[in-house]
Amino acid sequence: MRKNNLYIKTKKGIKCLLCPHECNLAEGQSGICLNRKNSKGKMISLAYGHPCAINLDPIEKKPLFHFLPTSSTLSIGTEGCNLNCKNCQNYEISQHAPSQAGYSNHTPQQIINKTKIQQSKIISYTYNEPITYYEYMYDIAVLAHQSNIKNVIVSNGYINENPLKELLPFLDGANIDLKCFNDITYKKLTGASLYPVLKTLEILRDSNVWLEITNLIIPRWSDDFDMIKEMCTWLVNNGFSKTPIHFNRFFPTYKLSNTPHTAEIVLMKARDIALSMGMEYVYVGNFLGRTVENTYCPKCNNLLVERIGYNVTTHNFKNGTCPNCGTRIPGVWSI
Repeated sequence: MRKNNLYIKTKKGIKCLLCPHECNLAEGQSGICLNRKNSKGKMISLAYGHPCAINLDPIEKKPLFHFLPTSSTLSIGTEGCNLNCKNCQNYEISQHAPSQAGYSNHTPQQIINKTKIQQSKIISYTYNEPITYYEYMYDIAVLAHQSNIKNVIVSNGYINENPLKELLPFLDGANIDLKCFNDITYKKLTGASLYPVLKTLEILRDSNVWLEITNLIIPRWSDDFDMIKEMCTWLVNNGFSKTPIHFNRFFPTYKLSNTPHTAEIVLMKARDIALSMGMEYVYVGNFLGRTVENTYCPKCNNLLVERIGYNVTTHNFKNGTCPNCGTRIPGVWSI
């Protein structure tokens, strides 16, 4: 089990060092994430060993499009989140503290065993924010690598540098949710800041972890084309031009239940902006039956991976090289 050293003692109690909130917690108090608690001067994770969701999902659902297409992944999640996004689709678990109602008991080894029973080669830490159950994720990830099982994190990226770097040796893939590209809007929408998320992206860029980015386009929040252009400019200028980006359609939910869904023309315009700025792999999500989720060779436009919902077909594309022109397509294409 990973020793919990992600806090320091203070005059008030203890200070959590896991994420940039760095909550100061008195005895018995929980942090913003509702998961991490000061118990007798020590930091405990209320969610450790207590997933409330365990499912077998297609890897494309994370979404990861350049990471072992057509694979299934055992997906787990607990309760709690270190952000309070107004648009959260999983608010029923993310905005609640772990409790005895609704969760199961699974040790890290039992998660590994369950993954093997399901004949999956991937575990995804998802549904709520996996950063908040860091120790549980870490312990599972270590065992997974010992069993040649890959680890994927689906995260808001709001984590401090040291714990992220400790996790990297056991992490194989990541999808980071880049909410928008304006710090004021970021704080209003999520309760957090943009800049630590950008730092997370840079750390992942410089690691061996396969990275993809999701940007949910929310009307009146993140549908500003100038903001999208600024975001894509930053990504291209900072070495992310070959990193797949997913522009996902928003549907009304949680505190934004009166906000309309994203118009098709807005999503397609965002895609056009990203491509024109130099992003090579741009996808539009939550659009069933459209070709905007297919993977094409950026050099010759040859269709490589066809996606209709979660039905995926690879077209003579097995080793990461375009069979038509020989261009190498970045990603993880085999175990």
